[in-house]
Amino acid sequence: MLYTFLALLLPLVVNSHPVKSLLPLDCEDIYQNGSVHNGVYTIYPTTADKPVEVYCDMGCTEDENHKDGQWTVIQRRMDGTVNFYRPWDHYKEGFGNKSGEYWLGLETIFSLTWRGKYELRVDMEDWERGHVYAQYLSFSIDSEDDGYALRLSGHINGGAGDSLSYVNGRKFSTYDKDQDISSSNCADLYDGGFWFNNCLYANPNGLYKGKGRVVSTTGIQWIHWKSSYYSLKSITMKIKRVSLSEA
Repeated sequence: MLYTFLALLLPLVVNSHPVKSLLPLDCEDIYQNGSVHNGVYTIYPTTADKPVEVYCDMGCTEDENHKDGQWTVIQRRMDGTVNFYRPWDHYKEGFGNKSGEYWLGLETIFSLTWRGKYELRVDMEDWERGHVYAQYLSFSIDSEDDGYALRLSGHINGGAGDSLSYVNGRKFSTYDKDQDISSSNCADLYDGGFWFNNCLYANPNGLYKGKGRVVSTTGIQWIHWKSSYYSLKSITMKIKRVSLSEA
């Protein structure tokens, strides 16, 4: 009698208290699940039926020290193989090659930063083999209804200076959806979608150019490290969850 009662009750208990999904939310979860090498992995920032591929920077070094790893890469430029002069829908959904150059997608970035507290690191390389970074201890973006506005704070200078706080609070713009405060369309003028003010000190999604002097504020820019006449060799934007003890 008791066995029959429990057998009838069990499905109700299971349905009322669903088991927490073990699907990875981001690259930190990928790492915790045992995958410790840099590479392309699948994450689930929203639901189980909407997988997203992403490049994970696990901080691999020769001595296998992963202290500075577990980063989810949201943007990467390295060789000019992917066109970043794209419309709003492309920047919303994401594009490119996860093994190379890509933009993860505003909706995915929003989903991640809405579900948890994240920090941002921007790694850069010039044509003289110089490497610097800028880090922000708090990073998130608003929903599409609010223009995917950028929210960041807590700059740490890793040699690059701060070229991003200028657009804090600004909405995202593309050539077909102008949301900056300039009288010009900054995304159209500078060849790629990004957060603009009037217009920029940073343009990670600009037209990829080779080594050499360029026209002012064109190319891949981070003006507080290099001048407005310098286009970077590579730039990567990546985010990582902040633990409660660090928040």
